[in-house]
Amino acid sequence: MPENRSESRSVVISMRLPTESGNRLKRMASRHGWTPSDASARLVEEGLRRSEFAFIDFRDSAAGRQACIQGSSLAVWEVILLVRSYAGDAAAVAGHLEWPPAKVKAAVHYAEAFPEEVNEALKENDAADFDALKRMLPLSTEFRIDAIQAGELPAATKR
Repeated sequence: MPENRSESRSVVISMRLPTESGNRLKRMASRHGWTPSDASARLVEEGLRRSEFAFIDFRDSAAGRQACIQGSSLAVWEVILLVRSYAGDAAAVAGHLEWPPAKVKAAVHYAEAFPEEVNEALKENDAADFDALKRMLPLSTEFRIDAIQAGELPAATKR
């Protein structure tokens, strides 16, 4: 997401908000552990990115605020993971997702513009393993294709 202000140069811009908008901004900032100034800077940056990149939106997730593809449940980094698994073939990913190719291209263009953000999300995904998942989701069951092919189903699936 937007860079930490201490890591980059910044400019001070004063603005006046309606009281209710200011209260909502403060609530959002509190919910995320941000200052109202940080929250407003993030929202402005997100708004600028929305206006500059087709099909991009931002949502809260368990991993924090993420760039996502409008009209889908996928974050940009998830689309990029698919693009990489299809050896960069955006058209094949569009077919896989049953999307117009423009949506996949939008994710690719966003990732090109903000590679650190997308690569960090991909690294976090790569670091997650089944043990971490089952701590968060205790009823998770691991299915391995080799075990399924060998006829070894997890006990929870046997009847």
